[in-house]
Amino acid sequence: MNGENNQHRAKLLTGHKKPGSHFTVRVMCLLVALSLGVIARTCIRTGIPGRTVSARNQPPVPDPDLVISGPAEATALQMPHLPSLQEFARDRAYLEEDDRELFWRAMLVSGRGESLNAGVPKVAFMFLTKGPLPLGPLWEKFFKGYQGKYAIYIHSSPSYNAQDPKGSVFYGRRIPSKPVGWGQASMIDAERRLLANALLDHANERFVLLSESCIPVFDFPTVYSYLINTKVTFVSSFDDPRAVGRGRYSRMMSPAINISDWRKGSQWFSSDRTLASEIVSDAKYYSIFQDHCLRYGNPMCYMDEHYIPTFVNILHPGTNANRTVTWVYWSMDSPHPERFHKGDVNTDLIRKIKCGERCSYNGETTTLCYLFGRKFEADTLRPLMELQSTLFNPNC
Repeated sequence: MNGENNQHRAKLLTGHKKPGSHFTVRVMCLLVALSLGVIARTCIRTGIPGRTVSARNQPPVPDPDLVISGPAEATALQMPHLPSLQEFARDRAYLEEDDRELFWRAMLVSGRGESLNAGVPKVAFMFLTKGPLPLGPLWEKFFKGYQGKYAIYIHSSPSYNAQDPKGSVFYGRRIPSKPVGWGQASMIDAERRLLANALLDHANERFVLLSESCIPVFDFPTVYSYLINTKVTFVSSFDDPRAVGRGRYSRMMSPAINISDWRKGSQWFSSDRTLASEIVSDAKYYSIFQDHCLRYGNPMCYMDEHYIPTFVNILHPGTNANRTVTWVYWSMDSPHPERFHKGDVNTDLIRKIKCGERCSYNGETTTLCYLFGRKFEADTLRPLMELQSTLFNPNC
């Protein structure tokens, strides 16, 4: 028996095969190939690192409005917890449904890593208006030649239906709007609507709130550089001990907001993405103001003069300049800034706005404190256009 086995081994070693051995080998090779195919398909489906996923197994394409450009690894590292729309809406029942969704989308875009934008940074110019922009031709001159470095957003009265011409920088820049009441929460809602729309563009790094009566007092490169290169936000926020300051504070705001937190300031601000996102997503402080800072309340309170200044003082006192970059002229006997008409516009006025004060910018003293002037009526357009060489001069 052992001899037969040894003879059989010898035949195998010398290449002698029994009839049908070729068929056996082919069957074994086929089984091996099938096994490898099953393993390969399993690897593809389970997503083993280093394997390529076929097109039909790709995940759904994300919403383009929420896509973040940049390395996937960086996104994963910087991704905070992002609430669902239902979670976001839970504490914001006071908002109408379309605003809730807009604010939520803006928060998602900011939360997914605004710093991943590698393109040219832009300044978002946000116009809060009643209707048309009577000084629009001056702004057209200001923006001309600098496409790609700015974005424009306009919140006007819903009843205003006129369209800007197609060649205008303002064409198609109006956002869905709602009625606004002076000194009321609806004013802040409009500002947050503007910020939310601007946040959807990752390239927007600075945000400036303007009105239809605002004018630029420097050329675009000076304004752009000033805002993009600053280390702080520009929100007027100060403690006013008078009745028009602390006298508007309600003790019902305590303990979330104390009298020591209370601030007053100009409505016209400039912010970075961090502050813009926090203003849009805020539920805690906004709801307190909505309940206890009322134009017809007791005490009488104007939300547009106190909400953002107080909000910034509580959350970001160390990164705010405590001043605005929009100049206005206050007379001693008026609760409102002075309005300027065509007879008031001259070179001396423009130079006074441009370099009439001293302030701090990035730790250094400068006379370049204001980038915009306000309360210029429609009849000032012609004299302002005649003073372009003074207005759009980088110097005083």
